[in-house]
Amino acid sequence: MKSCVNGATTMPYTLEQDIAAAAQAGFAGLEIWWDKLLAYLDNHSTSDLKRLLTKNDLIPVSICPLRIWPFRDSEQARQEFREAIQLAPQIGCNLLAICPDFQPARLTREEALAIHAKELADMARLAAENGIRLTIEPIGGHTLVPGPSAALQLIELAGAPTNVGILMDTFHYFRSGVSDQDIQAIPLDKLDIIHVNDCEDGALNELTDAHRLYPTLGVIPYTQLSLLKDKGYDGYLSVEIFRSEYWEQPIEEILDKAYSTLDELIASL
Repeated sequence: MKSCVNGATTMPYTLEQDIAAAAQAGFAGLEIWWDKLLAYLDNHSTSDLKRLLTKNDLIPVSICPLRIWPFRDSEQARQEFREAIQLAPQIGCNLLAICPDFQPARLTREEALAIHAKELADMARLAAENGIRLTIEPIGGHTLVPGPSAALQLIELAGAPTNVGILMDTFHYFRSGVSDQDIQAIPLDKLDIIHVNDCEDGALNELTDAHRLYPTLGVIPYTQLSLLKDKGYDGYLSVEIFRSEYWEQPIEEILDKAYSTLDELIASL
């Protein structure tokens, strides 16, 4: 398994700072936070960014988060998506992480999934034209896509586009109560990347992103990661944490801790 870090873990810092500190800490890959990418491109080109990543020996594993938002005024989300599928190939990135929309109360689950699937099919077609793969992130406690089974169902309803897979996040799957059987049912060719993190103890329905911790420092059991390793997963494990007290620390300290705890986790699997 390969080491990666998500730009959310260092949210107050710039993309340039993320790249320098991630490389210094020893990470192999970086998930580029969308807003940081846009801020960087205000004063730089995609060629500048590609050179910077190469200089620091970092793989741009994904750009995130983009959104499928068929149930609201989603023109901004669609515009950002169209922009992202143009930018990603220019920096050597071929994966966009996509967050699903929530089920409106006015629709049944079946109706909402059908509408969502149509939007996903359109996005997958546009992405494929640019050589881009999409990965859907199930969200803990989500009303429509809380886990991998629902994400895989959504992909099937969208016509099973070959350039769409799913993302695992240890916090979200823990919060949604995803079972070992659900994990075993994920086809390896559909599992694109795994977000790793831990969290404080608490009632599942009360846990939020702010309760996330560095890997191995909380209550999440990592047996499902072991199942996936035994199954043959050898892709990226990406540390993604949203914790303000971490963000207040120097970026070098954040990423050194993220790398050391990830290394400890990988060694334990």
